[in-house]
Amino acid sequence: MVKKNITVKFVFILICISFLLTGCMGGPSPEEQIYETLEKVVTIEKDFEEQQSPLVELERKEKELYDEILTLGMKEFDQIVTLANDALAIVADRETRINKEQESIKASNEEFQKVESFISEIEEGSLKTEANDLVATMNQRYDSYEELYTSYKEAIQHDKKLYEMFQNKELTLEELEQQINLINETYEKVVTANDTFNKLTDEYNKAKIKFYENAGLEVVFKEE
Repeated sequence: MVKKNITVKFVFILICISFLLTGCMGGPSPEEQIYETLEKVVTIEKDFEEQQSPLVELERKEKELYDEILTLGMKEFDQIVTLANDALAIVADRETRINKEQESIKASNEEFQKVESFISEIEEGSLKTEANDLVATMNQRYDSYEELYTSYKEAIQHDKKLYEMFQNKELTLEELEQQINLINETYEKVVTANDTFNKLTDEYNKAKIKFYENAGLEVVFKEE
């Protein structure tokens, strides 16, 4: 994703957890209900996760087309047009996948918001504070993803324009340089937003594990 030659892999650590429910006579505790909700969020975000490898591969293929276009001169204009159209098709595919990503994150967010109603039922003050901090971190993560998504969509539009410009025989070197600079600036925003998103994802995952442990849930963690 970076400057047309670096791809960024979004990382969300999926944690498979099994635990022994306690207090069955009184129904699930608030802590157990929070657990169930958080693990539903993991399941919902699987669609988000599934977009990562295809996006990286699409970016790689697009980079190859971009590099090939830059090696050609006006005598190969027909070939440039063909390659630019191929690149536009890849950009369209990338846009479809990033939209699927965003839909998955949106659904995850909707499910996650249910956690707050369970937190109010937690009796232990320190655990309630920990749960509220967990929610705050995850909400920051969602906000950071929206910034990432917005910047990535902006970059895609600039990419589209670039490949359309390649199909114009009257394209000047100055116009090309301006567009490439604009693209690079936009992808810098993408990288910054992505770094923030990954940092918050890591913080959330660690806080979630800590909450499970401090809530007294008998869990076994397995990273995939």
